This record gives sequence, C-alpha cells and structure tokens, in this order.
Amino acid sequence: MSSSHMKRLTMPRSWPLTRKTDIWVQKPNPGGHSDEMCMPLGVILRDVLDLAHNLREAKRMLATRQVLVDGRIETDLGRGVGLMDVLTVGEDSFRCILDVNGKLRYRSISDKAAASKLCRVMGKSTITDGKTQIHLHDGRNILVSDAKLYDSGDTLVISLPDQSVAGHHPFSKGATAYLTGGSHIGITAKVVSRDIKRSSKPNEVQFPDFGTVADYVFIIGADKDLPLEVKA
Repeated sequence: MSSSHMKRLTMPRSWPLTRKTDIWVQKPNPGGHSDEMCMPLGVILRDVLDLAHNLREAKRMLATRQVLVDGRIETDLGRGVGLMDVLTVGEDSFRCILDVNGKLRYRSISDKAAASKLCRVMGKSTITDGKTQIHLHDGRNILVSDAKLYDSGDTLVISLPDQSVAGHHPFSKGATAYLTGGSHIGITAKVVSRDIKRSSKPNEVQFPDFGTVADYVFIIGADKDLPLEVKA
C-alpha cells in the first residue's frame, strides 16, 4: 500500500515549498497529472495561497462546497490541481501555470478567464464503432467522429463547467507556444517550424532564437490567455 505522504526533501522540484521546515508533505492522489505537474489541493490552500492555517481548516473549506476545480465541486484534500487547471475558492479563481524557474504557480484570473481551460492533445486512438478517442494532458478523454479533426500537439479550449470543446488551436507555423520544460520553461514564443523525426529521437520545434523538443511545447491562442509574469 502506497503512502499518502512523502518527505519534503524528495518532493518534485516544481513545488514552490520549503524543503527543510518540515519533514513530511502530502502527496497528490493518482490522477490525470504527474506529481511534477500538480500539487494536492490541501497543500495549495495552506502553503501556496495561504487561505488556511492547517489541513484541518482546509478540510473545513472544502466541506462548504465553495471550492471548485475546473468548474466542479471538489471535497478531496488530496486532489491534484495541475497545469492549466482552474481552481475557484469562493469568488476568486486561480490558474495553475509554470513560471520561468519551473515552479508551479496558482495565479489569480478573472471570472471570464475561469470559464475555460486549455488542454493539450497528447495522442488519439480508435475505439469501438470506429470512433476516435482524443487523449488530453490532464487525463481526460473525449470522443470525436472525425479522426482528422485534431492532431497530437494541438490544443483544445474546454468550456467550464460543462466540459465541452469550445475552441481549437492547431500546432502550426506561427502559432504561439508556451514552454513547459527545458531551459526556456515558462516563456512564450512563435513557432517557426516543426521537425518530425522518423526515428526514436524526439520531434523538435524551432523558434526564432532557439529550438526545443515537441513535448515541451504547449500551443496557446495568445499571451493574454495565461496569467504570465509581466515582462520588464
């Protein structure tokens, strides 16, 4: 049986928490995000947003049913809230992003921005009745009748709270990309070209001043779609 906690010294580097003030920290429950790309809800409320003094207070907050993740009421302290997820606490909403240091940040957003989220297409597969299942980065799957409608690397705009597809950003030349890994993590840039490798090597994407692997590229509509740091 796996533990629900881990030592702070071994927690993911993406978590913006101190490592030596306490010994233990809660682990996120298994879900759509990897441990590196999400944090448990109780820890976010207590240590990141400073909305609770301890996990007991965080649990009371969840019991009021005023805390939502992606537009749905959440009562589980261990629920992982990860990249691009929308966390709503009462009247305030926050979106999870990665900053330029690779740390997970939960930045305040407007009610309009909280009405949708971006999901990267990780792959697709054919299932019963010839339908195509699209696999998204947050663990969700959607069914479409046309296999050519979306490609891997594209981004879908998911409407909240109804969870329907409201838009589509294709992975193409000139698209705005948000980088979620590598030495340029947390910045945006315009795609110049996409190099598909016919081997075991990862596909690469070229930008005006640098290149990176395709797995680090998250297509967005525009810089204003995310609560990024203001450039000086």
